[in-house]
Amino acid sequence: MVSIVPLSAIPEAEVEALLDRAFGADRHGRTAYRLRAGTRWIAALSLAATDDADRLLGSVQSWPVRLGGDPLVMVGPVAVEPAHQQHGIGRALMTALIAAADASALPGADALMMIGDPEYYGRFFGFTADATGGWVIDGPVERRRLLARLRPGRRVAAAGAILPRTDRPAG
Repeated sequence: MVSIVPLSAIPEAEVEALLDRAFGADRHGRTAYRLRAGTRWIAALSLAATDDADRLLGSVQSWPVRLGGDPLVMVGPVAVEPAHQQHGIGRALMTALIAAADASALPGADALMMIGDPEYYGRFFGFTADATGGWVIDGPVERRRLLARLRPGRRVAAAGAILPRTDRPAG
């Protein structure tokens, strides 16, 4: 059975090793890593999936970013142990993350953004590129993969730079 637990319960070295196995050791050169530079993942919105023996099967991290002065939360990476992919672990992590974000009053939790597959994250979690067409990120990104999920009534700027947010959200 898979359990969803706070990512803070998992040793950081285990999380880093999982990310290397899921995305390769060269992952640090990607645009998303540049965007998160100088920040720390948000504990209340970062989760892990473990098995009955408490082995790490997957993780999702959330990061403080901003669009101009407006706080957002960047979701990702969503990583699943390669031998356990296609078993619903990533979906369970994302479902739990969205529930936590929807219940949270943390700055930016009402405006999630990510770089990801729009067919998957749109279909299952409501992320779209509808609001992101004028957003700018330092580094290459396929425009269709720059996604946002906003709580009902939440608005974001139509244009501007997505930058790291160095204030440290509680949690």
